[in-house]
Amino acid sequence: MDTLCLESRAIAWRYNGDWLRIEAHGPDGLRLRASTFPATDAKTHALLDTVTHDGTPHVTRDGAIARITHGRITAEVDLQGRVRFLNARGQLLLEEKWRQRDTINTFWTVGTDEVRTISALGLSGREFKPLPGEVAAITVRFEAKRGERLYGMGQYQQPNLDLAGCSLELAQRNSQASVPFVVSSEGYGFLWNNPAVGEVHFAANGTVWTARAAREIDYWITAADTPAEIVRNYARVTGTVPMMPDFALGLWQSKLRYRTQEELLAVARDYHRRGIPLAVIVADFFHWPVQGDWRFDPREWPDPAAMTAELKAMGTELLVSIWPTVDPRSENYAEMAEKGYLVRANRGLDVQQEFLGNTRFIDTTHPGARAFLWERAKRNYRDQGVALFWLDEAEPEYSAYDFDTYRYHAGSVLAVGNAYPLHYAQAFHDGLAAEGETEIVSLIRCAWAGSQRYGALVWSGDIHSSFEAMRNQLSAGLNMGMAGIPWWTTDIGGFHGGDVGDPAFHELMVRWFQWAVFTPVLRMHGHRDPIIPPPEPFRDGVAQCDTGAGNELWSFGEPVFAVLRRYAALRERLRPYVAGLMRDAHERGDPLMRPMFYDHPDDPRCWAVDDQYMFGPDLLVAPVTAAGETMRCVYLPAGVWRDAWNGDLIEGGGDLSVAAPLDHIPVFVRDGAAVAAAFDRDGWE
Repeated sequence: MDTLCLESRAIAWRYNGDWLRIEAHGPDGLRLRASTFPATDAKTHALLDTVTHDGTPHVTRDGAIARITHGRITAEVDLQGRVRFLNARGQLLLEEKWRQRDTINTFWTVGTDEVRTISALGLSGREFKPLPGEVAAITVRFEAKRGERLYGMGQYQQPNLDLAGCSLELAQRNSQASVPFVVSSEGYGFLWNNPAVGEVHFAANGTVWTARAAREIDYWITAADTPAEIVRNYARVTGTVPMMPDFALGLWQSKLRYRTQEELLAVARDYHRRGIPLAVIVADFFHWPVQGDWRFDPREWPDPAAMTAELKAMGTELLVSIWPTVDPRSENYAEMAEKGYLVRANRGLDVQQEFLGNTRFIDTTHPGARAFLWERAKRNYRDQGVALFWLDEAEPEYSAYDFDTYRYHAGSVLAVGNAYPLHYAQAFHDGLAAEGETEIVSLIRCAWAGSQRYGALVWSGDIHSSFEAMRNQLSAGLNMGMAGIPWWTTDIGGFHGGDVGDPAFHELMVRWFQWAVFTPVLRMHGHRDPIIPPPEPFRDGVAQCDTGAGNELWSFGEPVFAVLRRYAALRERLRPYVAGLMRDAHERGDPLMRPMFYDHPDDPRCWAVDDQYMFGPDLLVAPVTAAGETMRCVYLPAGVWRDAWNGDLIEGGGDLSVAAPLDHIPVFVRDGAAVAAAFDRDGWE
């Protein structure tokens, strides 16, 4: 029996009930699906089903090998079902790793003889270990490539920009976002199109992807000549962000937490009085009576419509925190439980989080639950003038990350759990789109592949207030961009800790704020010390939340305020440039902040430098990420660069030692770029 089959846009292999199919999908792209179970019309999760086919693929058979070429990528499958991918020049991009006694390497021949690779290891390139319920523990192995560099994969709390040599958990946690798209220096991008919990190991002796429970292998691969083309190809098949509204390009003000309507308005009025433009101010969590009510508590927030109207008159929009937690005492709990709109436990007591109450999560994979959540948010927030939503706890954050304990409408958490934040963002995107909105943005704490198309502005979670954490965020933000999530931000100064009277924290705050000016969104947030307890620990039997010290620009003393105010003014002058970057993200998928090699792919040093980056094509930014440093080594690629601060022209192509006193972040402008005018000190100091 012939195991290979050719179709008009695909090649396929079958043997003993196992099957594999590779089809053309998107620009220079191929999608591979394989399983030991019968084929189904499985949801693609990240990939767009409506993607436009780019050209007609070329499908051929050459003896024991079937080939499909689509644009700049070719896949080959042999009679044993083994797969490899090549670029337009015939160079190997990626190859499955097989180590079997009976493996015949039909891809390579010496003369007319096939090369036999014999191994007693018994390792397969694709492995299925069936579990109850027609799912399997899945492993996919690829051969290693010496010298390969890897970028993307989402957000992990570690300083490595190059992920070669790293092991990553494919799971969502507070401050960790699994977005499994990786860009290789070898000229390909690879999407693991599977929301199952698992791992990936980018090891020196091979890459291994695992899923703890899935019905099939599903991945997409594209080839291109530059990292930018790879990311743009990916955006074509998973979607791009909407256009960011102009008002959102300025300063966002937040803290844990403004406890009352009057407290929040007083802060906004103070910014207005001081002449500091404020784009957004945040009503953080526990403004509600009970978790899951999704409305303002009228005892602290008596007139939301009047509040939003006053804010709008000052040029400020209100962002409101949404939590997916639902307390049994909530006015919505009974209906949601009856309709199956809540996450369920497979065993034990069904308490999924214990923060200020025993709660369950809304099941965002359930279409009815998404509609229910939006209906409550529209009635209680949007109809009161609220413009933006903060989708917190988006992983969701289980009190114990025992992923095998829980199940969603779409399947077990082990099988589909990583898509939870995508559907959380989808609930609000679809609701706002139905209201006629097009410039949709939701602040959210997690993401999966494709979240960008639902307006996800991801922030990096509850991170520590330290220089070490700041350095980690630099790599996290750059890798999020390479993973196709161009909207990304952090809590300036970190979330946990940070005493407003501590000089060491003042230094961190200045350095972090300087850097944040050159990130997609400039956003103040944190739980500052000293912490202020609530007026009463319980009210109506419901635990009450504390609040932190001030986190406004002036909260850290006059010297710090003077620096932060100048940089906030610079951000205002950068608005036209940032708006242009936002349009590039919307139209092509380009990340705003990106590694040096994104704009300089032919410069080997730009692949090695990991502590500076490009903010768009014209600004090179070198943040200071260590305490006490006042000098900074910066690498300037070939070409002429202008020191943003003093206007000096510098010929690139080497390292430069730059003074970096506390009120100064090294920034260089590509010579001739219009954005240089934003740094004219006469205009912003």
